[in-house]
Amino acid sequence: MLQRSFFAVFGGVLLAASFEPLALAWLLPFAVGGFALVMRDLTVRRSGVLGVLFGAGFMFTHLAWMRTSVGPDAWVVLSAFEALFYGLLGLAVPVLRRLPAAPVWLAAAWTTMETFRGGWPFSGLPWGRLAFAAVDTPAAPAVAYVGMTGLTFLLALTGFLLAHLVESGAGERRTRGAAVVGVLALLVTPAVLSYDVRQTGTTTVAVVQGNVPGPGNDILFDPRGVTQNHVDATLQLAADVAAGTRPAPDFVLWPENSTAVDPFLDAPVNRGIHDAVTAIGVPVIVGGIVDDGEEHILNQGIVWDPVSGPGDRYTKQHPVPYGEYIPFRRYWDPQFGQLALISRDMKSGTRQTPLRVAGVDLADAICFDVAYDDVMPAQVRDGAELLTVQTSNASFIFTNQIEQQFAITRLRAIEAGRWLAVASTNGRSGVIAPDGAVVASAEPRTTTVLVEEVGLSTDLTPAMRWGAWPSRLFTVMTLVALVWGVFAYRRRQESAGFTEEETVA
Repeated sequence: MLQRSFFAVFGGVLLAASFEPLALAWLLPFAVGGFALVMRDLTVRRSGVLGVLFGAGFMFTHLAWMRTSVGPDAWVVLSAFEALFYGLLGLAVPVLRRLPAAPVWLAAAWTTMETFRGGWPFSGLPWGRLAFAAVDTPAAPAVAYVGMTGLTFLLALTGFLLAHLVESGAGERRTRGAAVVGVLALLVTPAVLSYDVRQTGTTTVAVVQGNVPGPGNDILFDPRGVTQNHVDATLQLAADVAAGTRPAPDFVLWPENSTAVDPFLDAPVNRGIHDAVTAIGVPVIVGGIVDDGEEHILNQGIVWDPVSGPGDRYTKQHPVPYGEYIPFRRYWDPQFGQLALISRDMKSGTRQTPLRVAGVDLADAICFDVAYDDVMPAQVRDGAELLTVQTSNASFIFTNQIEQQFAITRLRAIEAGRWLAVASTNGRSGVIAPDGAVVASAEPRTTTVLVEEVGLSTDLTPAMRWGAWPSRLFTVMTLVALVWGVFAYRRRQESAGFTEEETVA
């Protein structure tokens, strides 16, 4: 058991290496296959323990950026809690692996585990979904057909088929090897037959990365200075446009926390935004923290028009628990450490319709929203022609979190078949094509304005049409397999016990 424990932890670390910053995605199926192999011929309880160890190896490594950016206490608690989901999956492995077509049921269970881990509790944590490791691989175009959930299933299935192949006897290897080849072919075929959406028009967007004063990792070090940086960059853009050295944008995208104080209540901030919008003469999507009474705030993308002023808004749908709000504050209001700094709770938005900006319908997301399946896809299905992401990431600027989030952002562009513009306060900003290619990007911790013509589309990829149905399908498959497997597992246990009694007699 000690040797298996070591390999379980090692498998989790191997899976983490599939993601940014190493991005060794070819390791992913071997890590998933190893998850099944270390539990071979074990009881439910021991498999659960190994599942937790695998999850710990993965999560403590994958979320290592939290240790320095948020704090070691938060890193330990969150990583340990997330590891428990892999423990629950481990409990299911002995039950499912004895069923016919076991790799299919195991892959469905893994996918279902990720669905619940990404939604519970308090919105969950989607970070570390298998699909998020595939951005620079031949498998990435498949996400336009099957979505993030479907891509996770296919990647998990590849890993479990590899494990099945290793366990098989000589007579079975040809059939099981053919199954592995078949799934791999299914994964990479979209790289040759990619799903291309029809372009219906173009627009020109200016992405402003204004930079953060001071150490660079604290948005509150000088919040008005952050706003002034974005004002100055936009004013310079307006001057360049007037001089004919840069093309005129149709709208401008500022990042999340481009104003960390209420732009409607703070006169200098309001005046600065007004001056910038007036100078450029087109709408600016401002990322602002807005007061909502004495106990709550809102994190919003505000469409600021040069004529009519602030108008349409998108509100962040997935605030970070214990980072942007305290769950159940009425029962527990911590006044220690970083938690004491959260004096007001951030409310969740519910909008699922696109913003209308300069005649374009666009799907907006704020920071971690980009990792959730219920934010951008819903807006795309409602007619969004373009994707935008407003993020701060200043707290994580010296970590690998910014690269992990940028990889997720690129996959969203492929999934939706849309151009995507992402603005960050100090990294990483960019413009991404529908195939995930980075057309333009800004170096972290610089003041940069990117001006690019991007395409528009109203066509829906198959992934957008599927919506939440893949998650529902795999959840039902998992439940059916667990019920079926439990009965089969008990019958085998009883049969083994009966045979043993006969032998003793």
